[in-house]
Amino acid sequence: MERQAKIVEIIRGVTGQEVNPAPDQSLFASGIVDSFALPELVSALEREFSITIPDSDLIPRKFETLERIEAYIEGHS
Repeated sequence: MERQAKIVEIIRGVTGQEVNPAPDQSLFASGIVDSFALPELVSALEREFSITIPDSDLIPRKFETLERIEAYIEGHS
């Protein structure tokens, strides 16, 4: 499964919604993810992709879209 598809599956698991966001769609502005779900999303990304995301990176801007999440993972793996 490609990385973006894995990210979508993680988002679905965290939110409990059958969403299919566009790669550049804001997950926060669209209401798919909120700031309360961000830590859970980050934890799931860490487990799935075997990376460590520091607390200083827990800001919505870094995880705003599928594209940004994928770029973040690529830069930290």
